[in-house]
Amino acid sequence: MVLPFVPLSITFDDIKYSVDMPQEIKAQGVAESRLELLKGISGSFRPGVLTALMGVSGAGKTTLMDVLAGRKTSGYIEGNITISGYPKKQETFARVSGYCEQNDIHSPNVTVYESLAFSSWLRLPANVDSSTRKMFIDEVMELVELSPLRDALVGLPGVSGLSTEQRKRLTIAVELVANPSIIFMDEPTSGLDARAAAIVMRAIRNTVDTGRTVVCTIHQPSIDIFESFDELFLMKRGGEEIYVGPLGRHSCELIRYFEATEDVRKIKDGYNPSTWMLEVTSATQEQMTGINFSQVYKNSELYR
Repeated sequence: MVLPFVPLSITFDDIKYSVDMPQEIKAQGVAESRLELLKGISGSFRPGVLTALMGVSGAGKTTLMDVLAGRKTSGYIEGNITISGYPKKQETFARVSGYCEQNDIHSPNVTVYESLAFSSWLRLPANVDSSTRKMFIDEVMELVELSPLRDALVGLPGVSGLSTEQRKRLTIAVELVANPSIIFMDEPTSGLDARAAAIVMRAIRNTVDTGRTVVCTIHQPSIDIFESFDELFLMKRGGEEIYVGPLGRHSCELIRYFEATEDVRKIKDGYNPSTWMLEVTSATQEQMTGINFSQVYKNSELYR
């Protein structure tokens, strides 16, 4: 890359996040003053590794990502977050991290190149000269395969200009031109068909292969999309982790881990591993089998 960056890992230990108990829940006779959304979560995300952050609705995927990214300004946060061994300071972290939101919001009246130029002018250090900046923008466009659309108007979603998948790649590029070491992505493939999702995942993989740390929340991925990730951070409803580790080729590590747990039904041939793991670890299954998957994980070799 034209501009160098330092590969950084993010490690977090015993992260708890709670908010004041909503009035409507208090009205039902609940005595607690706080509602706990994350219950002591630990893990790490490393450079050059693409991590999927998954779980059923209400598991706290986006909440965890927002806490790590420093986007939660209300509520009560406890626990330690370190960046390559150093305590996380938000002012510094904001300079080395990027966040791709689920909604792609771009100015409709500018071109793809102008969108990236504007982002880079705002976010790159002042000591980066104009020619280096232009070369870096070209490099980022090449990375996410936007070069042929350089002079295309962004337009309005669903009306004119870029398609949904092209807008998604532009969102990634807008963050990449800030030259971050760590990038968070909230459901980058939501609302895309299989072909469009594959193109976006290719852009994400290209980003990871530069040595950056990339974490994506993901919802109902196809087998192909799911298996393009290197590692999985799986959460259950209530804000606890139940699997943090490698996926393995054809999800073999994940399947081996859950199938080794007593009373977990085996996966059928050709079945989507991401659907299967959510089914076998659901709250209903926990009640039926009496298994606490969070406790199983904490007693496993993976946790140690």
